[in-house]
Amino acid sequence: MKIRLWLARIALFAVFAVNLYCAAVFIVFPQNYLHAYQLSGAEGMAAIQGIGVAFLMWNVTYPLVIVRPDKHRALYLVVLIQQAVGIIGESFILINLPATYETLAGNLTRFIIFDACALVVLLAGFFLSRGFFQHHRRGGENP
Repeated sequence: MKIRLWLARIALFAVFAVNLYCAAVFIVFPQNYLHAYQLSGAEGMAAIQGIGVAFLMWNVTYPLVIVRPDKHRALYLVVLIQQAVGIIGESFILINLPATYETLAGNLTRFIIFDACALVVLLAGFFLSRGFFQHHRRGGENP
């Protein structure tokens, strides 16, 4: 059980760390992302910083789940739902984006791919912390 919990923690922490990195660079260096989002000026920098703040808000749920993924199941589900909402929302934006916004479409596609990979990692951690894989391999009851 301990190894499964640590693997779940590592999965959660990996996604959490990348999200915090993205938040930090968007907040501290918004000018580096203006072109990628086809923005300019102070309003563009504020928009990029706003995305960074949204990343921080999104990740408030992670620390408790990282510490006790086996005990904070409802909060872990919130993390999974947040990740799925990100994928769905980004996909909706991409689908409705005019074809002339190739740079923006490329960045949205990267976010969708990252979020989909992160969801797979988070799901693996969720099932590991619950003992799902061991339960189904042995055919027995969860501890």
